[in-house]
Amino acid sequence: MTESVVSLPKIGDTAPDFTAVTTHSAAMKFSEWQGDSWVVLFSHPADFTPVCSTELAEFARRAGEFAALNTKLIGLSVDSIHSHLAWLQNLKEKLGVEIPYPIIADLDTKVSQLYGMIHPGASATATVRAVFVIDPKRVVRALVYYPMNAGRNVDEIHRLVTALQTADQHACALPVNWRPGEKVVVPPPKVVDEVRERLEHKDYDVKDFYLCLRELPSAQAAGRKG
Repeated sequence: MTESVVSLPKIGDTAPDFTAVTTHSAAMKFSEWQGDSWVVLFSHPADFTPVCSTELAEFARRAGEFAALNTKLIGLSVDSIHSHLAWLQNLKEKLGVEIPYPIIADLDTKVSQLYGMIHPGASATATVRAVFVIDPKRVVRALVYYPMNAGRNVDEIHRLVTALQTADQHACALPVNWRPGEKVVVPPPKVVDEVRERLEHKDYDVKDFYLCLRELPSAQAAGRKG
């Protein structure tokens, strides 16, 4: 018996482009819709299901926070556009939340297959809870997969986008549980002279030559004002 192989874009790959029906457009071309924004593309198993309802509502409540990061949200499941529209109306009535972002109606599973969102071991007909973070150059920067029976953490997805943007802007890495305002990791030394320089650097929190932390400029300025 041949096992099916789930194909999915990897970190560093170009996010596959596609044209699809969404709740905002009869024919949305992903790359044109994205423009110069970051994107959080996420799938849910099915419309009118309890865990998915809580997730869509929370993304809607937090949409402004993602917009402040120049990040667009877009959902997906293999339900029809009619099911999507009915569900959105139901969420508005029952949870008091309007969904401001588009949801892809992927009845033919074209997009789901492109992004490896259908895992036969979980379900042959429904998408798992996949999350793709895609940068303005349409490069996949992060991907997270959740099982069908556990809702994702929107706080962590927001933190992840913030961390990626911070790393790009300041040429650094981010330590465990990093939050904005906390120290970042200085890239490791590449030559002997850099080892000596970092051990003697007055502005670094030096744990050892391979682990040095520093404050970002905004945090340093806030400290001087205080």
